[in-house]
Amino acid sequence: MQTHDIRKRFLDHFIKAGHTEVPSASLLLDDPNLLFVNAGMVPFKPYFLGEQTPPYDRATSVQKCVRTLDIDEVGITTRHNTFFQMAGNFSFGDYFKREAINFAWTLLTNSVSDGGYGIDPQKLWPTVYLDDDEAEAIWRDEIGVPAERIQRRGLKDNYWSMGVPGPCGPCSEIFYDRGPDYGVEGGPEADEDRYIEIWNLVFMQNVRGPGGGKDNYEILGPLPKKNIDTGMGVERVACILQGVDNVYETDLLKPIIDLAAELTGRAYGAGSHADDVRFRVIADHARTSAMLIGDGVLPGNDGRGYVLRRLLRRVVRSMRLLGAGDNQATMGTIIGKVIDLMAPSYPELETRRADIVKVAVGEETSFAKTLAAGSKLFADAATATKKSASTTITGADAFTLHDTYGFPIDLTLEMAAEAGLEVDQEGFTALMAEQKQRAKADATARKTGHADLSVYRDFLDRGPTEFTGFDELVSEARVLGLVADGARVPVATAGQELTVVLNRTPLYAESGGQMADVGTITTGSGVRLSVTDVQKVGKSVWLHKVRVDEGEIEEGDEVLAAVDTAWRHGATQGHSGTHMVHAALREVLGPGATQAGSLNRPGYLRFDFNASGPVTESQRREIEEISNAAVEANYQVNTFETGLDEAKAMGAMALFGENYGDVVRVVEIGGPFSMELCGGTHVVSSSQIGPITLIGESSVGSGVRRVEAYVGMDSFRFLSKERALLAGLASSLKVPSEEVPGRVEQLVTKLRDAEKELARVRAEQAQAAVSGLLDTATTVGSTLVVEGRVPGLDANGLRSVVTDLRGRVADRQAVIALFSPSGDGPDAKVPFVIATTAAARDAGIKAGDLVKEVAPLVGGRGGGKPDLAQGSGTEPGGIDAALSRIREFVG
Repeated sequence: MQTHDIRKRFLDHFIKAGHTEVPSASLLLDDPNLLFVNAGMVPFKPYFLGEQTPPYDRATSVQKCVRTLDIDEVGITTRHNTFFQMAGNFSFGDYFKREAINFAWTLLTNSVSDGGYGIDPQKLWPTVYLDDDEAEAIWRDEIGVPAERIQRRGLKDNYWSMGVPGPCGPCSEIFYDRGPDYGVEGGPEADEDRYIEIWNLVFMQNVRGPGGGKDNYEILGPLPKKNIDTGMGVERVACILQGVDNVYETDLLKPIIDLAAELTGRAYGAGSHADDVRFRVIADHARTSAMLIGDGVLPGNDGRGYVLRRLLRRVVRSMRLLGAGDNQATMGTIIGKVIDLMAPSYPELETRRADIVKVAVGEETSFAKTLAAGSKLFADAATATKKSASTTITGADAFTLHDTYGFPIDLTLEMAAEAGLEVDQEGFTALMAEQKQRAKADATARKTGHADLSVYRDFLDRGPTEFTGFDELVSEARVLGLVADGARVPVATAGQELTVVLNRTPLYAESGGQMADVGTITTGSGVRLSVTDVQKVGKSVWLHKVRVDEGEIEEGDEVLAAVDTAWRHGATQGHSGTHMVHAALREVLGPGATQAGSLNRPGYLRFDFNASGPVTESQRREIEEISNAAVEANYQVNTFETGLDEAKAMGAMALFGENYGDVVRVVEIGGPFSMELCGGTHVVSSSQIGPITLIGESSVGSGVRRVEAYVGMDSFRFLSKERALLAGLASSLKVPSEEVPGRVEQLVTKLRDAEKELARVRAEQAQAAVSGLLDTATTVGSTLVVEGRVPGLDANGLRSVVTDLRGRVADRQAVIALFSPSGDGPDAKVPFVIATTAAARDAGIKAGDLVKEVAPLVGGRGGGKPDLAQGSGTEPGGIDAALSRIREFVG
């Protein structure tokens, strides 16, 4: 049975049982505890936590998941996948253990003709929590599983929580017996290689307290409602139903391995364990990479981008170790195959095919350069190792190559073997373990995203704040609660800063790149609060950060909440201007210029977008012209709500990684000119945006560019300042404004010519100085010391002179040390350069050591290699002492 059919049968089974099908969420949900979605229940966490009211009592989904803690284990074991699909069914206070167990059993064991998977019931072993007599009784008495095939397990194995305080509960796992060829008898307790887990039924009925690990926490009590959260591993079921030994040989991964074999000339399963591991890494990481790029991740040096970069580079490296040539580009072909295989279930991959392939190929090209640089660094490490009479490259060197330069450890091992060397793998492994421990500690420290929600639980349970700000700027409201220093308070007085929760508000809470409104909260009795920020909790309750200016506010007070009108006007200009610039970018650069982030505040916008290179000056002018033409056209701005699928069918742009609901808000400006899913505030017509002036374009990461712009009066002020600057230049140059560029170009040309002439004169002076220095050189012991002051040279000039001098005495045991003092007092500078000949170095005289000796004497520091080193100081008076120290050192 093909994997796509396994997915469909799962969804059909639960839809028939009254569940609402929920499409897979993006892998990039906004969750403070997670880098990526790593379980099927993650999109439903707000419902389980009570932050939001679910729109259905029961749901089913097949969720995209990525887990990255065990990247290094991929391919070594046959069960680790970084990307996997988790099929699940969920109940929010509707059904519980009996129904969940029956739903799972019937799907697994019903015949294929009846819509099931047709698995032999005798092959299935359930496990239950230690004291869960109810679940065991259902399995034994209602399902009919013999008691000897039901095993009880402890907190670590059969009790589930999210890893942070919140919902938890016992679980019942279903294992499949692969037979005696895979291990010993005795059920999951005896051997989890023979008995593999395929389904986990979580009976979410309790609340856990703080603590770490899978079993180091306290169970505080029961939940108000009992919920069901289940997960069936699609890849593992595919492994069983397709009769293969491991997940890498199923229908969605094996074709990638076959393609890699074709491209490299190596065979999978030919007896080389190392090769087989590399093939599995290619299949797994290529698929994960395609899914991540499809959801908007781009290669980078930290966070999600770093994970993607690491996955892609492991693919490239594995292909090369299997025999792909250094100049053989394979990533485009492999990623294209992934898209072919996965698109039937995830059609967005086909839609974004060109972008996904482009990003992957770009990283392959970038990594080729890294490999070249890494090879040079490895060569240096190997040379240093041999010079030290050692045969082992240190673990620190291997770790630096791996961690700082992205050089793979197994490539280091292979190159070391070719050079007749070994690598201190234990030292490398220890450093890697330290790094992983720091990462885990950091992840644990970040798991506080829900820790402070308890104080707002009552507000979340009451339902969402009514946002009135689309229709009015002043609203009557009631104070639902006051929170100060993390606790509810009944009253707040003048001078106090706190958080106010209202039942309704016109003040926009920061989201979607738009900064929060500022404004006031007042009462008829003269109480006044300044609102400095507005945030959301649980994406549904508005939190007003306030300062009490006058009077005393109490819970239950009736108030007027008002938006600062000037602020809101500027904010709408900035947000609508962002949409205009986005549309213009796509028109000029193509549809691949999709949004990667934004920020807008009154009078200003910042927009990040996917791009393969910088925006040219002509493109920048065109983007600005298109944006302002749309402003001048005075397009009507229309907003409306519709279904997500309907909005996408209309061509509305959605932000990759955003978790949209079934009903979305569409902002349309000028019909087809701009149409985006957006929850922000906007102008009524485009002319209200005012002029748009691009003020900058830059890179913010691999494959991501940023444009910045002013709008409205801030744009006018910027242009006015620029005009004044131009007028000042025109006055100074005594030419009309339109002639300023030509006049500046003439001056720059003259300046460059003058600099060239000055450099020529200095070079002549330096050459004259060279001869003089050789004439005055002294011999100390066996070493010729060429020393002196050469004023007027910078570090580059000094290096040139020193190198020239060393060449003239290359056959001698010699040291060349030159200083170039300039300036007086606090402006004094003393750059210096020291070089040694080969004979001097053989005698133990190293330039780097000399620089360390003399640098403090001139009030500076420096360093370098044995043959050439340099530094800089601020005390010219110390040059004589420095020269004396050099003579002492070599003598």
